[in-house]
Amino acid sequence: MRVVIALGSNLGDRSLNIDSAVMELAKIIEVTHLSTNHETDPVGGPAQPKYLNAVLIAESELDPHELLIEVLEIENQLGRTREVHWGPRTIDIDLISAGDEVINSEVLVLPHPRAHERVFVLKPWLEIDPDAALLGYGPAQEILAGLE
Repeated sequence: MRVVIALGSNLGDRSLNIDSAVMELAKIIEVTHLSTNHETDPVGGPAQPKYLNAVLIAESELDPHELLIEVLEIENQLGRTREVHWGPRTIDIDLISAGDEVINSEVLVLPHPRAHERVFVLKPWLEIDPDAALLGYGPAQEILAGLE
């Protein structure tokens, strides 16, 4: 199944944090595309440093819920803490989409419920997939044009 994953970091060595997350993800999924890092202002939450954001595309044989468990473990390994909602973090790994899966469980919503509002997801995604589309929202290029 094709998965789209967004990564962000605004604490410590942001670039190393993203690289480390990609290396860990590559142990459990086949990463096929990786965007460059994009520096962005934080959205929501308290005052905090700028983020580096990237998006990857991969092939996964894991069920999305299983993948989420693995992603949360990678975040923990890389020092992610959750003291402040939308607060600063060493690493944030979000599942954006998983094939044509539509999931609305207590722990996972796919496609990601705010991806269509996030330039920091759409721009890097379009960099690696110019034909990207978000299930239920349409072509990412059109969504992004409406945000800029």
